[in-house]
Amino acid sequence: MIFRLLWKLEFDEDYFRIYDSKKLIAGYFDPDYGDIFTRDDSEEIISSMLKNHDKIPGGIIMVPLVKFGLFDTDLDTTLTNVEEQVIRVNEHLQKWKNLISKIHPSFHSVRISHTDQDMLTITFPIKFSKPTPLEKTSLLEELFDTLEMLKNSGLL
Repeated sequence: MIFRLLWKLEFDEDYFRIYDSKKLIAGYFDPDYGDIFTRDDSEEIISSMLKNHDKIPGGIIMVPLVKFGLFDTDLDTTLTNVEEQVIRVNEHLQKWKNLISKIHPSFHSVRISHTDQDMLTITFPIKFSKPTPLEKTSLLEELFDTLEMLKNSGLL
């Protein structure tokens, strides 16, 4: 169970925070609870699903896409530095384009990070190899290959 040394999940509200081996937030995993959010008792349903380790087919993963290094309020830099940052960002985006074309998710979404206005995040679905219990160890087992692929590609 090497994945437990490299990655950790912590439940927060209705999603899981993903931590790397340095205990830094690497991303978020939002389980596919089914069509429950239209119901008034969705919080109770999620709580029950977690308690009973109900099986889920996958979910949504959100990870950092790119940090620009340019949009800090007290930025004072040179044109050369801006150019270097833009080139670095473009190279990083090319890695992401290659990965997205390789894994062919049914969709992906890019947004401004809710914690850092200088960063974009990417969200895409992840389907598990089998219905998986809502339990940290089981979820990590299914998320491990994706997280390692992102890390080894230099994207996490």
